Amino acid sequence: MPLKAIALISALTIVVPGLPAHSAIVGQTVPARAITENSVADKPEWQGYLARSRALMAADKAFLEAEKNNAPHTVAVVLESGSSDKSMPLKQRDVWYATKEAHHVADVIVSFQTPAGGWSKNMMRNGDLRQPGQHFVATQDKKYPDDMAWGWVGTFDNDATTTEIYFLARVAAQDTGASGNIYRSSILRGLNYIFNAQFPNGGWPQVYPLQGGYHDAITYNDNAMINVVQLLSDVVKEKGDFVFVTPDVRAMAGQALQRAIDCILKTQVVVNGKLTVWAQQYEPLSLQATGARNYEPAALSSAESANVLEYLMKIEHPAPPVIDAIEAGITWLKLNAIRDRSWRATTQGKLLLTQPGAPLLWPRYTSLIDGKALFGDRDLTLHDDVMEISLERRNGYAWYGSSSQKALAEYEIWKQSSASKGTHQ
Repeated sequence: MPLKAIALISALTIVVPGLPAHSAIVGQTVPARAITENSVADKPEWQGYLARSRALMAADKAFLEAEKNNAPHTVAVVLESGSSDKSMPLKQRDVWYATKEAHHVADVIVSFQTPAGGWSKNMMRNGDLRQPGQHFVATQDKKYPDDMAWGWVGTFDNDATTTEIYFLARVAAQDTGASGNIYRSSILRGLNYIFNAQFPNGGWPQVYPLQGGYHDAITYNDNAMINVVQLLSDVVKEKGDFVFVTPDVRAMAGQALQRAIDCILKTQVVVNGKLTVWAQQYEPLSLQATGARNYEPAALSSAESANVLEYLMKIEHPAPPVIDAIEAGITWLKLNAIRDRSWRATTQGKLLLTQPGAPLLWPRYTSLIDGKALFGDRDLTLHDDVMEISLERRNGYAWYGSSSQKALAEYEIWKQSSASKGTHQ
């Protein structure tokens, strides 16, 4: 059954001490908590999950340290962050993936795969191969540090890990001989990483092995979980470049996929007895909506929910709960669309302006309490007016967007299909 709204809104009802009643501050973001021994003390399956995660992190660290000790004169190259998606294009013509250029990218990808089987994010993959002793991650932006010293060593954030697997599969499909086995082996290690990272209840954290804090939360933000679910769907269907995957691995992918869909249905938020949409993050044990970064509250999230709905509409012969989830989510998007307004940059910073005929617009966050748009600032405060947050955050975050329009358009097509009725074509 979906969660009750009262359980989901508790994190938003915190009163900020010392503020007058007329303050524009309506609450405070409460970031997600890490998974610890205490939190899983009475849950044997979760205890095993946590132990496996810690063992894999220890192995990652030991591997890197051993490389440094065995190559003491090697100067480790410090990589700058870059646009990884541009260096791993997935929509080239098939023949391109047989070129030396594509093989070099694939070799770089393999070289940066962690011992646990995942990849870090925001890294160009068309540069040099990783050298012994070189870190698996690019340098992090410390202007607003919110991460640990050892961080992002394996993540699904910003399309990481799934993009690497897709790219390797494209190259391997053009290299069917023995020389392509290195790429197929890397893909299988990546899939095993995904299986290990999945929570017992079907969700995935943002970072694995677990890093702590909000990184341990079940994460829909930036398509982290949906990217994994889509990848598993492609593997299960033997789609395109994944025909080489063995039946036993495909069966494991199918089982992981079903658990994930169950998790998606359980995390759809109920408000006043009605299914709505989804939050960006959830506490992994309680499945309650939770905050992430200081300005990312526990709230309904329009863009992430639209992405979830787009995936659900791709399911062949969906069960009634999936159909109900789609109908409820689309209804919520229609009811909460903003018309004749646009969110754009001006000399006074980004503003919500009147614009007749503008594309439909949605707030990024909608309060679980009163259904109003919600805006967070770096000091953890939450506001119901975007003009009340700092100029830096107002300009530096996508508080409004039109991307949910795509889900509405796809719904019109889906509604005419047999899938909307759960029947065979």
